Amino acid sequence: MYESRLLIGGESRTASGGRTVERINPATGQAATQAAAATVEDAAAAVAAAAHAFPTWAALSPTERRRRLLLAADSMDARVGEFIAVGVAETGAMANWVGFNVMLAANMLREAAAMTTQIDGAVIPSDIPGSLALAVRQPCGVVLGIAPWNAPVILATRAVAMPLACGNTVVLKASEGCPGVHSLIGEVLQEAGLGDGVINVISNAPGDAPTIVESLIANPLVKRVNFTGSTRIGRIVAEHSARYLKPAVLELGGKAPVLVLDDADLDAAVEGIAFGAFFNQGQICMSTERVIVARKVADAFVDKLVAKARTLKAGEPTQSGSVLGTLESSASVQRIRALVMDAQEKGANLPLGCKVDGAIMQPVIVENVTQEMKLYADESFGPVVTIQRVDNDDDAVLIANDSEYGLSAAVFSRDVARAMNVARRIESGICHINGPTVHDEAQMPFGGVKASGYGRFGSKASIAEFTDLRWITVQTEPRHYPI
Repeated sequence: MYESRLLIGGESRTASGGRTVERINPATGQAATQAAAATVEDAAAAVAAAAHAFPTWAALSPTERRRRLLLAADSMDARVGEFIAVGVAETGAMANWVGFNVMLAANMLREAAAMTTQIDGAVIPSDIPGSLALAVRQPCGVVLGIAPWNAPVILATRAVAMPLACGNTVVLKASEGCPGVHSLIGEVLQEAGLGDGVINVISNAPGDAPTIVESLIANPLVKRVNFTGSTRIGRIVAEHSARYLKPAVLELGGKAPVLVLDDADLDAAVEGIAFGAFFNQGQICMSTERVIVARKVADAFVDKLVAKARTLKAGEPTQSGSVLGTLESSASVQRIRALVMDAQEKGANLPLGCKVDGAIMQPVIVENVTQEMKLYADESFGPVVTIQRVDNDDDAVLIANDSEYGLSAAVFSRDVARAMNVARRIESGICHINGPTVHDEAQMPFGGVKASGYGRFGSKASIAEFTDLRWITVQTEPRHYPI
C-alpha cells in the first residue's frame, strides 16, 4: 500500500490530528493508498505557504523558471514506473493509459517551460502627447488547482504547469480517487528545486471535500481557481468563485458526438470511435458518447463497430488478455448500467448486451436511442456509445447540438471541405476531422462551451487565464491639464 502525505511549504507532513483516508483498488478491493486527510487548517497553511513563496518565485528570471520546470519534466519521465504502479492500483486503469499520462504530463511541463519567455504585453497608441502606454501581464499570486482522478497525471499537471510558468505559486487539491498519484506530482516538482511553497499538495477525506474546497476558494490569498471534473461539481466551484470574485477556468463534462457522413471511410471511423468510446473505459471527458451516422451507411458501420468492440476485453489491469481495465468503482458500473437498462426498457437495442462484474464492464453499444431515454442526454462516463441514424448533414448537426455539453466532437468524411462546413456548425470547444474525440496535446487550446465549462488550458491560450493584464503609463514630456 502506498502512503501519501501533504506537501506544505516544502515539507512532507501528516494531516492535523494525524487523520488518514484509504483509497481502495477497484480491481481487487484492497487498499491502494493511505493518504493524509487534510483539515481546513491544513488547507489554510498550504495557501499561506504558497503566498509566502510567491514574491521569490515571481521575481525569478523566465529562463530560471524554465530551467526548473524542465528538470521537473525529466524527473517525471524518470519515475514513470512509480506513477504506473500507483495509478493502476488507485484507478483500475491499464498501465498503457497511466504511462501515456506521464508522457503527456511531462510534455505539458516542457511546453509550460517554453512559455516563460512568451508572457508578453503591448505598446498601445495614446492620445496624450508624450504618454507611453503599456499593457503588461503579471503573475496574479496563488492559484488553486482542483484535479480529478480519471486522467490522473495529465489533469493535475495541467492544473499547475502554466500557472507556475506565469510566475504564480500553486495549491493543488488532490482527488480523493488518486491521492497517491497527485502527491507524486508534488514530489517531482519539489525535487526539481522549484522552491519551498511554490507547489503545495493537499489530500482529504471525501466527506470533507465541500468544506475544504470552499475554504480554499474563499481564502483572500487565492487569486485564481481552475477545476477539471463533473459539471455538477463545476457549478458549485463556479458559484463559490463568483461569490468571492475569483476568476475560474472550468473544464467539465462532455457528451462528445461523432458524425459519420455518408462518404466516410468506415474502417477509419470505426477505429477512431472504438478508441474514443472505450479507451480508459470511457472515463475521459472527451470520450465518444454519441455516434450520429448517415442512414445510407449505418448498417455497415454498426456491423464493423460491433465486430471491433468484441475484440476489446475489459478485466483487471494486470490480468493477461485485458485490453481495457476496470471502472473507478463498482458504484460507477451500477450507475452506468442503470442508464443502459433504462434505454433498453424504452426500446433501444444492445447488440453486445450489457455485461458487468464488480467494477468491470464490457463495452456497450446502444442503438436507436431516443430523447425519452436518460442515456440520450446524461453523460455516461463509461464504456458506452449510442448510435443514431440520420438522413442528411443538417439533421446530424441538429442532433449533435441537442446537448447541454460542448467539449469535443469529430466528423468523418472523405470530403474535407464538407467536413469543415459541418465542423463549424457544431457547438463545441474542440472538433476533429477524421480523428477521434479523445485527443490532447500540450500546446493546444483546450476547453469547452455550454455546460462543458469556460476558459482554456494549454500553452499560450492559458496565459490570459493565469496573469493580470495591467495598463501602465509613463509620461515622457510635460502634460497639459485643464485646471
